[in-house]
Amino acid sequence: MDSLSSALRQGWLDLASARHSMGSSRVSSTLFDHKEQSAATKLQVVDHSGLKPSESKPHFALSKWSLQEVDVGEQASTEPKLRHRGSATTPDGNHERDATTEDSSTVSDTSNHVQRARSKALSVFGALVSPKLRTAQISFETALELIVELANSRSNMLASFSQLKE
Repeated sequence: MDSLSSALRQGWLDLASARHSMGSSRVSSTLFDHKEQSAATKLQVVDHSGLKPSESKPHFALSKWSLQEVDVGEQASTEPKLRHRGSATTPDGNHERDATTEDSSTVSDTSNHVQRARSKALSVFGALVSPKLRTAQISFETALELIVELANSRSNMLASFSQLKE
């Protein structure tokens, strides 16, 4: 609970600091687009429907930047692939790829994509965004993750308590 409180406090302080440094006209609710938009972070609840209500133990999970990740997968399949020079060949002429290099490039592509999505979300506030605004965004993401952890812990405790009662 202390870490959640400190993450939220840090997020609000960073947001206030960004508003102070950028000016109240650049960080305000008037800049928000009030049209309906899809959420960047979604909460997924997995509930075991086959169990009795007293035995059910829902599991909560965050899906961050979920819609954008689907778009990256679609782009990757339609864009032409890069060819690498000097790749290892087997005796029968087939090219082998290093699995660790491929995995690390996938991870870096995902992290680059998340970073671009974060920047795009902050682009409402202008081209030059205060670093405090970026840290506030990360603090609030951390707070969301902590809330999900607390919800899962509570769910586990309630399930254990109901089993002990029986």
